[in-house]
This record gives sequence, structure tokens and C-alpha cells, in this order.
Amino acid sequence: MNPLKRLHEYGQSVWMDFLDRQFVGNGSFKRLVDEDGVSGVTSNPTIFRKAIISGSEYDSSLNSTIAGSDCDAMRLYEHVAIEDIRSAADILLPVYRSTGGADGFVSLEVSPYLANDTDGTVAEARRLWNEVARPNVMIKVPGTEAGVPAIRQLLGEGININITLLFARHVYRQVAEAYIAALEQLTAAGGDARRLASVASFFVSRIDTAVDKLIDAKIKQRPDQKLADLRGRIAVANAKLAYQDYKQLFSGSRWDALQQRGARVQRLLWASTSTKNPAYRDVMYVEDLIGPDTINTMPIETIEAFRDHGKVANTIEADIPAAQQQLNLLEKFGISLNEVTDKLTVEGVKSFAESFDGLLAGVEQRRAQTLGAALNRYSASLDKATAEAVQNTLEEWTKAGKIRDLWGKDANLWTGTDEDKWLGWLNAVDDSRAQIQKIDALASGLQKDGITNAVLLGMGGSSLGAEVFARTFGARKQWPVLHVLDSTHPQAIREVEGKIDLAKAAFIVSSKSGTTLEPNILMDYFWDRVEKVKKGAAAPRFVAITDPGSQLERVAKERHFRHVFSGNPAIGGRYSVLSVFGLVPAAISGVDVSRLLESAAKMVRSCDRHVPPEQNPGVLLGVALGTLAKSGRDKVTIIASPRIADFGAWLEQLLAESTGKQGKGLIPIDAEPLTSPDGYGRDRLFAYLRLDRESDVDQDNAVAALEKAGQPVLRFAIADPYDIGQEFFRWEMATAIAGGVIGINPFDQPDVEASKVKTRALMKDAAKAAPETPLFAEDGIRLYGGGPAMGMLNSRGNSLSGVLKQFFAATKPGDYCALLAYLNPNSTVKSTLQQIRVNIRDRKKIATCAEIGPRFLHSTGQAYKGGPNTGAFLQITSDYEPDLPVPGQSYTFGKVIEATARGDFEVLNERSRRALHIHLAGDGSSGLMKLEQAISDALAQG
Repeated sequence: MNPLKRLHEYGQSVWMDFLDRQFVGNGSFKRLVDEDGVSGVTSNPTIFRKAIISGSEYDSSLNSTIAGSDCDAMRLYEHVAIEDIRSAADILLPVYRSTGGADGFVSLEVSPYLANDTDGTVAEARRLWNEVARPNVMIKVPGTEAGVPAIRQLLGEGININITLLFARHVYRQVAEAYIAALEQLTAAGGDARRLASVASFFVSRIDTAVDKLIDAKIKQRPDQKLADLRGRIAVANAKLAYQDYKQLFSGSRWDALQQRGARVQRLLWASTSTKNPAYRDVMYVEDLIGPDTINTMPIETIEAFRDHGKVANTIEADIPAAQQQLNLLEKFGISLNEVTDKLTVEGVKSFAESFDGLLAGVEQRRAQTLGAALNRYSASLDKATAEAVQNTLEEWTKAGKIRDLWGKDANLWTGTDEDKWLGWLNAVDDSRAQIQKIDALASGLQKDGITNAVLLGMGGSSLGAEVFARTFGARKQWPVLHVLDSTHPQAIREVEGKIDLAKAAFIVSSKSGTTLEPNILMDYFWDRVEKVKKGAAAPRFVAITDPGSQLERVAKERHFRHVFSGNPAIGGRYSVLSVFGLVPAAISGVDVSRLLESAAKMVRSCDRHVPPEQNPGVLLGVALGTLAKSGRDKVTIIASPRIADFGAWLEQLLAESTGKQGKGLIPIDAEPLTSPDGYGRDRLFAYLRLDRESDVDQDNAVAALEKAGQPVLRFAIADPYDIGQEFFRWEMATAIAGGVIGINPFDQPDVEASKVKTRALMKDAAKAAPETPLFAEDGIRLYGGGPAMGMLNSRGNSLSGVLKQFFAATKPGDYCALLAYLNPNSTVKSTLQQIRVNIRDRKKIATCAEIGPRFLHSTGQAYKGGPNTGAFLQITSDYEPDLPVPGQSYTFGKVIEATARGDFEVLNERSRRALHIHLAGDGSSGLMKLEQAISDALAQG
């Protein structure tokens, strides 16, 4: 008779430790059930991985699922695994029924990443149990310290559990006790004990592998035959004594009471039964462990070997005294079996996690291949040393499970302060999808009301994302034109007002805190203007976006704004673009936010906690940014295709405000015209965002030349403008990760707050403040200084170009120069600033920034004051006449911008930054051209 089938005569079931689609689909598994008496199966992630990566049997299921959903790698794996589990369970259902529910089970394991998470294990086991929806399934839960209470909870709920990774007898006793206690809980609550089944998977061969190594090491030191005779004996001895524990646990009055209610014993399942040492008999872990109420789970090779030459006898209780003597002798020789089993448990969890890493990496690779251009592509051109450093950090992230820590909102990934309170952006895409109907309803209502223009009043994170949408998608037919006003310059306000018809305009007041000065006074100005035009009926034209309970929310409700959208307080401003702060203005201007979010979700899934770091776009980029920053490549030079070029302004804030603090960080360089490779220093990192459908040959050639010259270049291929949503999320994830690599909190902005405090104080005491005295004046240009720059201004006989010459002479490789212009941001001003920065870059070979105030204070200003002290700053102001009054206030918009600039300059000096304040007479246009010439002369002299 078939030895496999004869095992049933001794009360032992045979389960197969193998499952894949081809094996089930071609009838091989059913033949094992019918011909060999196989009565159960356990799934294996390593086997799934090989089949998914190397085989083709999963292609159809995976491809259709990927195309029809935005599942992450884990859910894709579960989708195909659950299909296989159900198929195997259906084949085994006759066995389950014929044995009255005692046998015929298929096991599916919870994520090994949850091995130390009781609540997470319970939640996932419940979900898998419900999704598989078969009575003859078992959920595999490891017998770790955190697993035991989860096991008891789940069993008590009537969920069949296969307890895995058991090596030690004392742990086995704990899980058996948990099963008994769960049965008592279940029956006390009126549950049916007959429907609950559980097995305790006791691992065998791994014990001998570990103990034999320790025996061999001791024999090398001191040969001893008695010790040598213990090779290959300890695993079986340990299992036999565990069986004795089983007999004791499932007997007596306590168990009898449960058995009378239909309870079944929790069978011992011998796992890891293939022989690892070729010197041992290939079926020893089957032959030596045969007995009633046990299961032996075998890989295919062991099944075939036992069918061929296995010997069947009741061996589980043979030589029990000898088994105990063997364990005692092992301890006598100084080898602790408890230490071995504890280590094996830890290694087992790690091994399972590594298997899952490989599995999910394979699934993600297949997912990315199927999505093709629908998922933005990333590549990095790095030198060998940098690539190795990045790889080392990626391996560290993998071993430590840091991506799971991030998604688990563990503040210890950064500085351990309050980072866990600022991670709402991780779920922003899914949360926003739930609000699409409400957002679209507002947008459609404004369109139906004949609104032709929408003006966003905001600063920093409340405006920069919306501006990307406005400039990327432009004016859309039959939808309002979106204008972003993030300047308090009187002329800038007038220019926006001149572009719109106040009678047909809507205003979006956007401020997370609701207390930001600039959007509040802009709101008051336009409220006053619309009230006059609409004869007291301005409210239907105003929309507020703010966090719950803010001052802005209170004002909006008092004034009966058309709508108030509530932000998520767990999302900081610069991470809020994929929330209502970015999406409401986008929808009002006609952007299809559903399509935008659908695309963004693809990147979210690719960056999920279950996608291993080497496959994870967010981790790959974040580790590269952090590693390069630490090596001195901290000037992130942003290059983008023209249509999506404004993405750089948003990215500036994200990088600078998140990482620029404690003297560390990334300095973003946006919109700096490209030049030849010899025009750049060794402090650069280039990020090229290329829109596939918008070829720019000159830009492509310039980037290729940089790569050839050995500059680090990160490339991002974007198929469609709507895929810009993917980059928003990728860079948010990457920036948070870079903060962890650099060692800072990426969610605070201490130096931005310092400037705000200084501005408020200056506004409060404006009437008392004495006018500043210029230290130098020439041809309508006045110079003011402080801090490290004072020494350049002591010689009043110098010319303007002479002072500037000294200023630039102090710069060195690795520095950067930022032009901080509190001017009207019209095209002439921007063009002149660009000419100035290019001249500085080309002459000094340093990175340059051209910023407009006050918007940059809510963006890059954090890094300028708190980041590396390598910046040289030229603050540029002008007169603000004719001025504009702020309704209801004693001050004007011109006074606000004056106080803002002065506060900014004072904080720069307090932070020991090299800074000059240059004031231009009049509106600044002609004075800026004079300044350009003076800077050109100074650089030429240098």
C-alpha cells in the first residue's frame, strides 16, 4: 500500500507545503489528494515569488487586475494568492466534509511584517478570513510574543488558525493554552466549538541544522563521541517531548468539558520536514514523528521520497526517555536549546519577511511593467561611489523595515518629536477621492453662475500647488481663469484686479492656519471691492479653504461664504497639494481632479509600505537626495519641460522648508537657465522632469552633457500632464525620507515662524519705529547692511560696484547667491532678475536663486535662514507708491511689505547670514536695471 496513505492508519494527516496555480490547475494537486491521501496544504511566499516572476500562469490575472485597479503590490499578491487558496480549498472541500471539519484545510499567512504587532495581526487575519470566505481555510499566525494574544483573540472569534514558527516547547504550551482559553470564550458566548479548528506548526529540521553547527564547533575544540552522537537527534527529541506536552494539555476535566461541547484537539503539525543534511535519511523527519492527531507537512520532494521508500510505524512515542536524555546531555555540554529556539524564532520572522520582500518586489516589478508609461519612470545617473552609498542606505532601510515605519507613522524615523502628527498626506489621495463629488459640485455651480475668473488668495503651500495647476493646464474653455495672488505688492494687486471683472469673479481664500497675514488682508481688500460692486452680496463669490476651527473658518461662516472646505490638520501646508488646498482651485478652473487623483494613486501604491525599498520610487528618490546632501551635493537644480516648469516653484518650498534647518538641508535651484557642464561646481544635483509629449531638444542635449560630464542626474519621464500628480506624491514621500537620512524633522519650519514674529512686531510698532539710515547711497540706490556684511559697507567712499565686488569676492565654491526681490513680479522684473543670476552663476560658478517676496518667505526662506550657512543674499526693495490701504486697518499694503522685508532682513542677520539690503527708488524697474549693471561691473572687476 502507498506509504503516504498508510499514515492515515496511524492518525497522521499529510499536508503539502507547496501551492501554485499551475500545480492546482493541471490536476496535479487533485491527484495527490485522490491517490496519495494528501488532505491539506500550506501556501509559501517563496514559491509564489518564483511562479510570479519566472512563470506565466499568473499573467492574465495580474495584468487584468493591474489594469482595472490601483492596487499596491501586497493587494496584487493577495488577489492571486486568494484565488489559488480558494481553488485548493474547493478541491479539499470533500475531505473537509467527510471528516466532519477535522481535516482538508488550506493555510494562508498574515504578513510577516506584523509578527510583532498584535492589533495589526488581528485586523489582517480577520480581513483575509473574510476575503477567502471558505470554511476550510486557516490563517497562519506566528507564535511570537505579539502573536500569542492575537491567536487567542482570533480563535475566540471562531477563526481557524495555523500557529506557525514554533520551535520551543514552552511557546507551544502557550499557544495550546491560548487555544483552550479561546474555546472556553467561544462556547461561553454561545459559539459552536465544532466549527473551530487549529494546528500548531512545530518546526523540526531547522533545529538540527542550528544545533549541529554548535556541536561541530565544540567538537573542534574538544572531540567527544557522546556529543557527536547528538547530531541529527535533537529536533526529533524536542518534537517527541512536545507531543507529550500535547497529551497532557488535551486531557483532564478542563478539556473534557470542552470536548463534550464538540471541541477538537489542536493538532501538532510537523513543519520544516525536508532533510537539510544529505548525510541524513531523506525521510527521517517523517518516519520518526508518526502518531495520532498529528500532521506532517511536506514539500513535493519529500512526498515523492516517502511514497517511494518511506517506512510507516507509530514512532511518536518511541524512546521518550531517550529523547529526554538527549536534551539533558545537550545542556550538559553547554548548548542551550532555549537559546537556539529563541534565535530560530527571530531568524524565522526575518526569513519570512525577506521572502515577502522578494515576493513583493517581483509583484511590483510585474506591476510597473504592466503599467508602462502610465507610471512615471525614474532613473539615476550617479558615480560609482555615490551609487554604492545609496545602495548601502537602501539595504539599511530594507533590513530595518523603515518604509513600514514611515507608513506606520513612527516619529523615531526622524527625531522622535512630533513627526507622527504630520503624516496625513500619506492618505491624502484616498481621502480626496472621497470628496470629489463635493468639490465638483462647487466648481459646476460657479461655472453655471457665469464666473469667468477665480482668484486664489494664499501663500506658500496654500498657493504654490494651485499655481502649478493653473500654469500646467492653463485657461480651459468655458471654465473660470485661475489667477494666483500671493503678493501684497500694491501694483501686483492692482494688476490682478485689472485682469478680472469683479462682478463675474470668485475668490478662494486659502490658509491652513487661518491667521496668515497676507491672505487675510487680501481677503478684506477684495471683499470690500466686491461688496461695493455687488451691493452687499459678496458672500456667494467667496470660498474658504482652511483647517477646522481656524480664525478664517470663523470669519467665513460669519460672512456666509459660499463654501468652507476643511483641511486635514495632520497635513502641513507644503504637503497639501493633493488635498482640498490644491484640488479645489484646480477643479474650479476646469481641471479633471478625478483623473488627476486616479493617476496619483498609481504612485501612492508604488510607494506603499509593502513595496521593498529597491522597488519603491519614493524611497529610491529620498535615499538618493539624502545621501547626496550628506556628501555635499545639496544644490538640487530643477529642470522641467516648459509646460510643467512651474512644478519647480512648488518643489522649491517642499525641499527647502522641509530639509533646511539645523545647518543642514537641500537648497533647491529653480528656473536657473542651463549652461555647459563646466559652468557648475561639485555641489550640484540635477533633477530633470521631462514631459514625454513636449520634446525640448536643447534641454535634452544639455542634460545629456551633464550626465556625460559626471554630474549626478535624476530623470523623471512623465507621459501626460495629468501625471504631475504622481510627482507631487513621489517628491513628498522622498522629501520626508531625505529628512530621515539627513537627520532632521521634515515637518516643522522654525525659521519661517521667526520671520512672521518679527514682521508682526514691526507692524505693531510701525508708528514708533525710527526710519532706517542707509549706509551707502548712489544714483537712487541705497544700501543697508548688518551682521557679517557690515564690514563691506564701512568705507563710504566706495562705489556701488565696489561694495558689490567685495560682497561677491567673499563667495567660494559650494556657496549660492539668492536674489530676494520684494518687487512687483511682472515680466520685466523677472527677466532682469534672471539676467542678474545668470551673470553671477557664470562669473562665480555658484548656484543662484531668484525669489519674489513675500512669497518666498513661506517657501525657501526657511532654508535660507536655517539651512547650510553657504548663502549670500541680496535683498531688493523699492518704493510702493501709489500705495493701497488695507480695509479696516490703519496700515497699507506698502507698509506690510516694508515690514515683511525688514523683518526678513533682521532674521537673516540674526542667523549670521551674509546679506545686503538694496533699496531702489521709485517702482524699482529702472533701479533694477541700474543694479544689474552695477553687479555686472562688480563681477567683471572680480
